Amino acid sequence: MPQQAGLAVDPGHWIGGRRLASATTFADHSPIDGSPLGEFARGGAAEVDAAVNAAQQAFPAWSKTAPVERARLLHAIADGIEARLDELATAETLDNGALLRSHRTSVIPRAAHNFRFFADWLIDGLHRPDLDTRGHRNRISWDPAGVCALITPWNAPLMLATWKIAPALAAGNTVVHKPAEWSPLTASLLAGITADAGLPDGVFNLVQGLGAEAGEALTRHPGVRRISFTGSVPTAKTIAANAAARLTPLSLELGGKSPLLVFADADLDLAVELAVGQYDNAGQVCLSAVRLLVAEEIHEEFLHRFLAKANRLRQGDPRLPDTDLGPQIHQRQFDRIDGFVQRALAEGATALLGGGPNTDLGGLYYRPTLLTGAAPGSEILTEEVFGPALTLQRFRTEAEAVALANNTRFGLAAAVVTGDPERAERVTHDLVAGTVWVNCFFVRDLRAPFGGSRESGIGREGGDWSFDFFCDVKNTVFAPKGWGK
Repeated sequence: MPQQAGLAVDPGHWIGGRRLASATTFADHSPIDGSPLGEFARGGAAEVDAAVNAAQQAFPAWSKTAPVERARLLHAIADGIEARLDELATAETLDNGALLRSHRTSVIPRAAHNFRFFADWLIDGLHRPDLDTRGHRNRISWDPAGVCALITPWNAPLMLATWKIAPALAAGNTVVHKPAEWSPLTASLLAGITADAGLPDGVFNLVQGLGAEAGEALTRHPGVRRISFTGSVPTAKTIAANAAARLTPLSLELGGKSPLLVFADADLDLAVELAVGQYDNAGQVCLSAVRLLVAEEIHEEFLHRFLAKANRLRQGDPRLPDTDLGPQIHQRQFDRIDGFVQRALAEGATALLGGGPNTDLGGLYYRPTLLTGAAPGSEILTEEVFGPALTLQRFRTEAEAVALANNTRFGLAAAVVTGDPERAERVTHDLVAGTVWVNCFFVRDLRAPFGGSRESGIGREGGDWSFDFFCDVKNTVFAPKGWGK
């Protein structure tokens, strides 16, 4: 088992209630300092087939398990996450370089909350009133779909995985989870937590491995009845093509290039706080409002305050309590970010902040960057960078602000800062985005739908929307007569 900072993480798969190895492995390294975290089982078609078969065998009993019992087991998993919070937080920080204090106070607790929410929603929230049609009664119900393939990203591994695993299990499905190969630690720990909670063998299965091998095999498997994926648009297109061959329903939460619109009547202190906050997780957040669109009248004052606040950010070891930005997760991602920034600079953009690697720290640390003067339609303004690189544009009118905001192929989220409620109503109505925040950011209620427009995704998650995806929704119509005597 890999040992680091007192952690012991099993490098194998979790299939049918057993740990299994593979003939080959892949290496996992910490982005903090490049230290090795272990050699993990490198699954492929054979391991995926074994996991899907185990999930199929477990499905009949689990799907018929009473909802109250399924909910009890999900709460037991949440208890296990909370009991091992420090271990999970430490593992996650080692694995993806995000701040340890954030993992302890919000990210890992949110993983537990995901299980509790969907357990409770199964019992208390998943009800729709019967419909009357000329005296006939329509009863709406949710039937478990079968084996669910869940493929999750590396930027918030445990939280985003449990966002899918919890509703899939609550709905009565069985699961095969394929985590990102850059962050396998907490997925392995979660498998042990589900076993300790008493989840029956085969209900939750884990296949470690590479996307092009394990992920490809999983999305092609004929035994899979639902596919849920969070990640990049190119990978999503491959998954969608695989799903199309068998008409497998799929949910895709993809990239973003979200805008933050700051109007002249905005609370500037709030606007600057929200803008600098977009460097969270070293910019590796799909929702980040990385395009700062600021009214011309306040542009100079906004920029002055932004630079003053952003220059106080502390970059360094994410395990230290006073660190604000950690490293990028992987050399490939680091190089991708730098490529975007250097191309933008070569094309005439100006770096008002950062603009390159943090040579004082070395390794995978990239300076928080703010670029201005990019040409309209250039890639830095339209393509997802997924790093600490923000752009600044100014606008003269409300209509121009909306046009700039909508000028990408994405539509995941947007933020609006204004002191005018009527403007907020007009602008939010016209923005193309799955979620719009007004005078706030990243407030997430699991009762509400979450997902993207355009190339930011297909489908919605949260509340009934999660169950609608993970189930076959059934309508049963009862006649008012004909029951006999």
